Amino acid sequence: MTAPAAGHARTTVAVGYDGSEAAQEAVRWAAEYAAAGHYRLRVVHAWVWPMFTKKLGPVKGVEGSGLRHSAEAILAEGVDLARTALAAAGTPAAEPADVEPAPEPGSEPGPGPGVEGVMETGLPAAVLRDAARDARLLVVSSRGIGGVLGQLAGSVCLDLAGSSPCPLMVVRRLRSPGQAAAPVVVGIDGTSRSSAALAGAARLAGVLGTTLQIIHIDQTRGGTREGHGRHGPLHGQELLDHALEEARALAPDLQISGVLREDHAASKELLAAAGDAEVLVIGTHNREGGPGNTVTAILNKARCNVLITR
Repeated sequence: MTAPAAGHARTTVAVGYDGSEAAQEAVRWAAEYAAAGHYRLRVVHAWVWPMFTKKLGPVKGVEGSGLRHSAEAILAEGVDLARTALAAAGTPAAEPADVEPAPEPGSEPGPGPGVEGVMETGLPAAVLRDAARDARLLVVSSRGIGGVLGQLAGSVCLDLAGSSPCPLMVVRRLRSPGQAAAPVVVGIDGTSRSSAALAGAARLAGVLGTTLQIIHIDQTRGGTREGHGRHGPLHGQELLDHALEEARALAPDLQISGVLREDHAASKELLAAAGDAEVLVIGTHNREGGPGNTVTAILNKARCNVLITR
């Protein structure tokens, strides 16, 4: 995944939480990943109500009422769920009784995985971007993000797909308890983003303890291959073989395989190949100008979890 800034190790996994069942799945996935990688976990709640009303306090005479109290309860619920999930993964979180404050910038992380809660006012995508600025991974659900703005979940994912400051994991489903992880599938196309996707996929497969499958969709069949040769761009089987060699150098202990497909739309073929995958890994096309057509199609139609690398 993305290299951390000089002198700063990215040791935190951020996850969005709004109290929905889908967000609960995202927290459980993030906790399992954090436990496996020994990372800290940051549960983030985007509080949208202050943008629409000033009546945030409790109703007079009604204990435990008010929009602020509700938002704080949602965050506390998410943090408690994260702690429980970490414990279930065999990694008890530090300081189990309280929400940990965010560490000071530049400070060293505490011993072992811990959980912190963050609640900020704003729309979900903006709040999550800010909360993940120093994270190694941002985890969100594919639906339900933002509570009152839950109907905008799809647009939040698409927004973050093109603008997240770190790799973005979109959680669609969890494994059943005790079920072995299915393969991690990564799509490569020979562009500069392929190396980041390949490295992120290899690292993820190692953390999850599963295999890696590399997919290349060769769309040059029947067309011209200008510049092909010793110093030209690689295509087809040559490109796939090069990616396999690169992945095996990155993760020599990982079981890695490759699949070459031809003459079809990349998103359609990647979705077909990743139907039973644990995670489909793809690289974003343009961080400044949106996620691109392939990423958009995959986020709209994938049945598995999706990791978008940087």
